[in-house]
Amino acid sequence: MNKIIPFLQKALLVVLVLGVGFAALPAADVSAAGLDQETTPPTGDRSARLAKIWQRELAVYERQGKLLDSADTIIERTQALIDKATEKGLDASAVQAALDAFEAAIQDARPIHQSANGIVNSHKGFDENGVVTDPEQALETVQELGEHLRDFRTAMDGTGAALKEAVKAFLKANRPQPQADQP
Repeated sequence: MNKIIPFLQKALLVVLVLGVGFAALPAADVSAAGLDQETTPPTGDRSARLAKIWQRELAVYERQGKLLDSADTIIERTQALIDKATEKGLDASAVQAALDAFEAAIQDARPIHQSANGIVNSHKGFDENGVVTDPEQALETVQELGEHLRDFRTAMDGTGAALKEAVKAFLKANRPQPQADQP
């Protein structure tokens, strides 16, 4: 058994060295096109790519909608936590500042999401199932929706994550400490 392990280690080392050596060799000859040679653009199904992008953007749009739908509940619960903490004399100013930033960001993000709603509902260049019907219009639609999604993200500016972290830090700092039994 003691002689098998060093043999297996050496065999594995040889296989790895050969694998790295073969990976360094080119699999096919490659050369750049000259100035007088015509090149063809890479082939690919443009409609399929547009449909995939559309589906991804719709998923992001739906997640943003869910955030906006739950924003009022998040704000109410966080404010209740802050009120309860201040009644107990705890400092919840960091959580309040994060909540204020979150509320302001939500107010900025709502109109952006509503304007994106028009793009989603019209879905120019796509049918109801997300299949491309007109590639040029579909490209414009994907670009417009992508711009709105980026604007929404910019408007939120990470305030949701900051609020979550502020609440988590507050709860950790103000967690009741277990008391030792006294005889």
